[in-house]
Amino acid sequence: MATKKVAPKKKTTAKKAAPRKVTRKAALAPQESFKVAPEKYPFITFKITDQTVYWSILLILILLLGVWVINIQISISEILSNFKF
Repeated sequence: MATKKVAPKKKTTAKKAAPRKVTRKAALAPQESFKVAPEKYPFITFKITDQTVYWSILLILILLLGVWVINIQISISEILSNFKF
């Protein structure tokens, strides 16, 4: 009778496990859930703040720049209308 040939088993070496660092959590204070904060002032109010002044100055500068550009366009169109080809 013929016998089966069995391949020799390979020996595997197991990798050493890296030592794990054990970290212990410090005792934390009990946490509270989020609560709605009370309003400092009513939602619809008119109060002049620093931001109101900053935005007003910025708005005035933008409007002045727009008027200046329109003035330049009018001057250029008058020059071109008087120019004859």
